[in-house]
Amino acid sequence: MCYWNDGRFVLHPYPSGTPVTVHPVAAEILSAFEDWSGVEQAAKTLDHLTRETIDEAARALLDAGALVAEDTPQARRDARVHQDWGAWTPEASFFHYAVQDVYDDIPLAEEQLLVDPVELPAMFTGHPDVPRLLLPRRPADLRAPYEQVLYGRRTHRDFRTEPVALNVLAALMATVFGPVDFVDSGQGPVFRRTSPQGGARQEIDAYVGVLNVSDLDPGWYHYNALQHGLELLTAGLTGQEAAYLCGDQEWCGDTAFLVVLAARLERMSVKYPAPRTYRACLLDAGHLGQTFVLTATALGLGPAQTAAFRDSDIAERCGLDNTGRTPLYVLAAGHPHPDPQTVPPPTTPATWRDITLSAP
Repeated sequence: MCYWNDGRFVLHPYPSGTPVTVHPVAAEILSAFEDWSGVEQAAKTLDHLTRETIDEAARALLDAGALVAEDTPQARRDARVHQDWGAWTPEASFFHYAVQDVYDDIPLAEEQLLVDPVELPAMFTGHPDVPRLLLPRRPADLRAPYEQVLYGRRTHRDFRTEPVALNVLAALMATVFGPVDFVDSGQGPVFRRTSPQGGARQEIDAYVGVLNVSDLDPGWYHYNALQHGLELLTAGLTGQEAAYLCGDQEWCGDTAFLVVLAARLERMSVKYPAPRTYRACLLDAGHLGQTFVLTATALGLGPAQTAAFRDSDIAERCGLDNTGRTPLYVLAAGHPHPDPQTVPPPTTPATWRDITLSAP
């Protein structure tokens, strides 16, 4: 991977190798080695460069890990990475390997803040200038047996037209996204939720797309976890628009509401400056998603979730800049249909006929 950073042209080899600053001509030299090639053959393509220049550059690129020699362990590993990650290359594979094994060069977060103290961002997000509705604080009835909730949890795609009661939505949001308690992090207070979150930074905010909730107009709201209220950001939301925003998945338009999990990156990056931390943001969204679907199940709702959505359009509806505040995950729920049409059938002996159950 090659990129400009602070006016420097950086060559970043992966799956292994160290980022190095090089002259931009290195990209042209690399292009001559697209297939297995020696310096002599590459020199014919790069006839405007001297043989000595190409030889010297090739050796430097080999040492940096940007070139690999044929029939070596590095070449064989490179081929395996291409085979396993090919469909997702270069974006996913580069991020995965570029943030591996990085901790030796990163100071502990607490040490970094002592050396370079910064103003910590606000713990909670609020929109004081928009209409808001404070939600009821009736405690949720979550006494369903754990095994019943765990094994009863299924992803639903069929829903009844009956609206979800406002107090049920309120209980769900408070249980999943509200603060449980506050602790001293050493750099100030942080709050904890019912889900684990990296460093308790709570960088994930929840935005609710209301379609069919009693006593609540359709539209996009921000859930204010500090005040336990909904703040209206964009009025109006139809089932057709909800389906469009979720990648034309029609079932999304039949839900009672959507919940967009969006990361406020500064809350994480101010304490954890390493790019690897973005992994934690994605994991945090997953933790909240699991707590959401289990809690919705315990409340008698049918939960769903999807990673397929139109990021920029959803960010616009939620008032997010899609830079420092960006959507990561979409959850949903409604009353489950008693006779769902999209439930997959159980397996039969024929299902297993040509399936390989295990591999080395």
